[in-house]
Amino acid sequence: MAKLGFVGLGVMGSQIVNRLLGKGHVVTGHNRTRSKAEWLIERGMKWADSPRAAAAAADVTFAMVSNSAALEAITDGPDGVLAGLGQGKIFVDMSTVSPAVSRSLAARVREKKADMVDAPVSGSVITLQEGKLSVMVGGCLETFERVKPLLQDIGSKVTYVGENGLALSMKIAINISLATQMLAFSEGVLLAEKSGIPRKTAVEVLTHSAVASPMIQYRGPFVLEQPEEAWFDVGMMQKDMGLALEMGRRLDVPLPTTALSNEFLTAARAMGLAKQDFAVMFDVLARMSGVGK
Repeated sequence: MAKLGFVGLGVMGSQIVNRLLGKGHVVTGHNRTRSKAEWLIERGMKWADSPRAAAAAADVTFAMVSNSAALEAITDGPDGVLAGLGQGKIFVDMSTVSPAVSRSLAARVREKKADMVDAPVSGSVITLQEGKLSVMVGGCLETFERVKPLLQDIGSKVTYVGENGLALSMKIAINISLATQMLAFSEGVLLAEKSGIPRKTAVEVLTHSAVASPMIQYRGPFVLEQPEEAWFDVGMMQKDMGLALEMGRRLDVPLPTTALSNEFLTAARAMGLAKQDFAVMFDVLARMSGVGK
């Protein structure tokens, strides 16, 4: 049993906390909107009034927020995570942000005589609930070994990638494939549908075919009906695509399918679909194909 802090109780963050509670850990959590945390408080999570309080109560503090600006908001200032860290404590950031931003924050954490690893995840709510989430970790190897058992309580596959920031580079490299796969899947569904095959049948066949990656298997049905709450919305996915395109320019790696998929995400935002799961790329292509819901 470990004393843990957790800041950022969104769709994935809250489910991670739920899993950690189920493993018997003591979790003190904070979220900008307390109402989203009530079900976890009922499950036994302790509430912290600030990120600082969550970190102060824990030996290891996790965070999962939407972007670099949100990470800065929870770490800086008198009520931030940094203010609650001290000698021997560890900060595990599971957010997907710029590797450079993460490395800069890690240096500031070490000034507090604490340490930090970046530990983004790959998977969905379903894979998390099934214990099949994949976690990548960047940072000091010794610190990785200390937090590895905790990360294994979250997901079955925990991989040390290298120094700070490299896990984020790996996560960004993964996420560009999610959008490009979704676009290709949408093309296949629409080609079948306009040939006369019912959409539901096309989805059933494609999600059980050679092209059915785990992502396609759990997200493919979203072209039939979007979830009530987006697992990973258009805005979040486009943030990651932007990070990838910036990395590509810096590293001289052309990313043609990433750039094209990003344009469909832009179109989705223009259609007022920014808060929908990024599988709504299908709807953009469907409208271009003259196909309605």
